[in-house]
Amino acid sequence: MNKIKEIRIISLKRIPIHSKSISILSVRLILFCILFLTHTGLYAQEPSEEIKQLKALSLEELLEIEVFSVSKRSEKLVESPSAIQVVSDEDIERYGATNIPEALYLAGNLQVAQSASSSWKISSRGFNTETANKLLVLMDGRSVYTPLYGGVFWERQDYLLEDLEQIEVISGPGGTLWGVNAVNGVINITSKSAEETQGLYVEGSTGNELKTSVGLRYGAKIGSKVSYRVYGKYANRDATVFPDSVDNTDDWKMAQGGFRVDADPNETTHVTLQGDLYDNYLKEAEGDPGVVGGNTLVRFTKTFSDTSSMRIQSYYDRTVLRIPTEQGTFIDDLTTMDIEFQHRFKPGVKHDFVWGLGYRFTHDDVTNVMALGFEPEDLDQNLYTVFAQDEIHLFRNFYWTVGSKLEHNAYVGFVVEPSTRIRWNMNDHNVLWAAVSRAVRAPSRTDRDLRQDIAPGVTLLSGNSDFRSETVVSWEAGIRNQLGDRVTTSFSLFYNQYDDIRSAVTHPETIIPITFENGVEGKTYGLEFTLNCQMTSWWQVFASYNFLEEDLKVEEGKEDINNARNEVADPQNQFSIRSSFLLPHRLSINPSFRWVDDLIITEGSVPSYSELNAKISWEATDNIAISLVGRNLLNDYHVEYGFANRETVAIQRSIYGKAIFRF
Repeated sequence: MNKIKEIRIISLKRIPIHSKSISILSVRLILFCILFLTHTGLYAQEPSEEIKQLKALSLEELLEIEVFSVSKRSEKLVESPSAIQVVSDEDIERYGATNIPEALYLAGNLQVAQSASSSWKISSRGFNTETANKLLVLMDGRSVYTPLYGGVFWERQDYLLEDLEQIEVISGPGGTLWGVNAVNGVINITSKSAEETQGLYVEGSTGNELKTSVGLRYGAKIGSKVSYRVYGKYANRDATVFPDSVDNTDDWKMAQGGFRVDADPNETTHVTLQGDLYDNYLKEAEGDPGVVGGNTLVRFTKTFSDTSSMRIQSYYDRTVLRIPTEQGTFIDDLTTMDIEFQHRFKPGVKHDFVWGLGYRFTHDDVTNVMALGFEPEDLDQNLYTVFAQDEIHLFRNFYWTVGSKLEHNAYVGFVVEPSTRIRWNMNDHNVLWAAVSRAVRAPSRTDRDLRQDIAPGVTLLSGNSDFRSETVVSWEAGIRNQLGDRVTTSFSLFYNQYDDIRSAVTHPETIIPITFENGVEGKTYGLEFTLNCQMTSWWQVFASYNFLEEDLKVEEGKEDINNARNEVADPQNQFSIRSSFLLPHRLSINPSFRWVDDLIITEGSVPSYSELNAKISWEATDNIAISLVGRNLLNDYHVEYGFANRETVAIQRSIYGKAIFRF
């Protein structure tokens, strides 16, 4: 993946090579199976009790799902006062995702666009640009934000998907609890405990685009109070293509391994220790860039009573990014150390209070080249945080939540991110909520320290040491309810007011260098709707629709060479529907369809597209499963991000087979 292009600095030369095309016969076979199995399933008798255990979550189970991201404590999904969706482990397995970015297509409240074999643009409620930086992502409580540009390198973020518990996706600000960069949303990815992943698990896949993928995990116990697991995975993915069907050169190979240990010394104490190592090889024409890194995390939880608990968490993370260029190899070596304390208690019958402290240290060591550099090359940063939030039971079924987070960073000093929410539990299965929040996107090294030279002593693009935080004030309201015994819905509205958004300006006398300033403001508004319907005991349907309107403009008296378009590249409308059919003889079929509206970005546009994914699986025994998966079946290839010219990357149709063994 071309990381330089990721931050809009330069575009590395690509050398096209000959590519293979997939036979249309395979596509027709999958589509025929979908139609045939769906048709026969409509007239099938009710599945046995053994088969029913394999079905999708019932509506009652969905309403009982517990989430953590909204209030930093476990609460039922139906009672959560936010626009939140949960992608469960069953969803991930059912629809054939092979990594975390592919699993995020299942969250109807996200904008997800693949831009290379190993690169995705992912955001919520807009601003899904080359340097998308307004979405906070957590993996088991570990922030994967990079201070280099303020976003997420998605090719680094993965687990063995079999070990994932769920992915919570909040659309809307989460700065009060999670801090800077939780501007438009929070993604919280959690894995299962080691106790839940015992025994031997082996998986293997092969296909035309996903050439090879293997995964292995083993879990066991040490005595009665300690459980552990170790895992490893490897994947080899083919390159994408250009719109003229010529092969790109972005082949991607990745290897990852890790462990997790969970211990319960007594009934009120829980300790988790986990870690990962990974190596990504990203093929490019000018060299062989890659990403290597690892992390380790320890978490201590103590429960004092039903109304009081404490948690201490600390992690260490190191990542090394290498980008070859014609002038040399750019290297970013980032080390992060973080510690957080959190305490929850109830000071009275009407209060549920949570507060916490945090400290994060980062050491960023870069090796500059002329085309891409940062000054200073070595940078140490300290981040201090404190937060508090109180949920107050006002009367009957009305609740009011108020809180704020205070942070201090070296770039802008103190930052305040308050919020207030109200919740009305109309009954056991219906909740109405509203919220007002302020969130901040802190300056990144790109905003402040970037320096791109086009010749010795000639700077084209430069950061700005006076760059301030970007801010949003968000108004939200929504309703989550159950309609009868078979239907649940979620509906939310939002209106966001942004200030001090990044702009790019020229100098009147010299034109260059182009520098960053806080010169854009504006608003976005829209709605999000989801529907989950249990048609029968063996047929479930999930649908989502998003509408987004963006109205950004250059602030009065300021300028932006992109006329306020550089920070937005989002569809106005997007729709998805997926279905799960549980058929006799341990067969299941799971198609998913999505439609994405046009993208209008600075350089051009991407036409709207429709795509179909499908997975047909057979549980041969309780321990063996075989499946055939097709992704992007409606087109030979399509563009999801960029604009329609020869340099745009197109995503090809993919078909692969998979086998799973459990012992």
